[in-house]
This record gives sequence, structure tokens and C-alpha cells, in this order.
Amino acid sequence: MTLTVWVDDWQMQCCGEDFAPGDVVSWQLLEADPEDYADVVGEDLAAGIDFHEEHHGGGEGAPTALEVLTVNEVHCRLAVTAGSAERMHRPVPGSTVLVAAEKADGWAKERPGVRFSGYLVTARRVADPP
Repeated sequence: MTLTVWVDDWQMQCCGEDFAPGDVVSWQLLEADPEDYADVVGEDLAAGIDFHEEHHGGGEGAPTALEVLTVNEVHCRLAVTAGSAERMHRPVPGSTVLVAAEKADGWAKERPGVRFSGYLVTARRVADPP
């Protein structure tokens, strides 16, 4: 059975370890709430995200050993929401661009009009941690 895991760009940039398809990783997984990712990846893809990787605390239990099967960079456009009192940039629904990646290191090649936000990783559980 495969799992889909969201990995934040900032988590990788801060202190994440590079990974690629075929690697076995040991990650702390937290259940994902599709609403948290709908604006970034769209409702359909968000509904398929099972977990998000967390290595800055907040999770309980032992890390999960996973074999990485695929890695996709997620890019989307950011803008200030019209009518919002906040001047924060938010993901623009429907602007998602997925790019298959050979390696995840927290950084991605710039794409016109969109910003790198994270990775969608397809993986399967393995019996023994790396």
C-alpha cells in the first residue's frame, strides 16, 4: 500500500536530509488535514495526502521507515487575498504546477510565475528502519 506524504519546503531547507526515489527514510508522520493543502495543490490532490512529515516536534510515536517511490515538487502562485486586512501572500487556488524530481533537497529550480512550496512524496512502509 502506498502513502502520499507532504514535505514542506521550509522543513527541508532548515534541517531536512536529502532524499530521492529508491531511498529508505525514517520520518515522523502526522495525519494530514486536506484543508491545509487544498489551496496549494487543489482539492483533489489534497484529499489524497495521507500524512505530512514533521521533524520540528509535535509528533508522538516512533518514526516510520518508508521507501520513497516518487517525488514531485509543488509550485504555486502566491498573492494577497483581495479584501483581506492581512498583507500576507497566500497560495492562489488553481495555480499548482507539479514537477517530477530526481532528488529532494529543499530547493527547486525557479519556475516563472510560481513559488516552490514543498514536495508530494509517494512512499510505502518498510519493515526495518534505515
